[in-house]
Amino acid sequence: MQEPFDIEVGETHYAVFPEGNDTYTIFKDGKEYVQVLKDTASIWLKMDEKTELPIFDEDKEVNEIGKAIEAYVPEVEEEDDEQANLN
Repeated sequence: MQEPFDIEVGETHYAVFPEGNDTYTIFKDGKEYVQVLKDTASIWLKMDEKTELPIFDEDKEVNEIGKAIEAYVPEVEEEDDEQANLN
């Protein structure tokens, strides 16, 4: 599973925790903010806090968070580089 990572949308900083199956828990200002789910290539859905079912209303902020998640490229750790050089 992918490790947690940070993204920025505009001037807002978010911490992203992958949950699997294209679902992510998003933290804002150190507090759990929203859970998002990738629906299609360009649409991201907010999950209902109580039922954990997707809400099918378009949410601009959720779509921007989703775009930032898709654009995120994990940093390569030095250990991985060292392993590649040994092979």
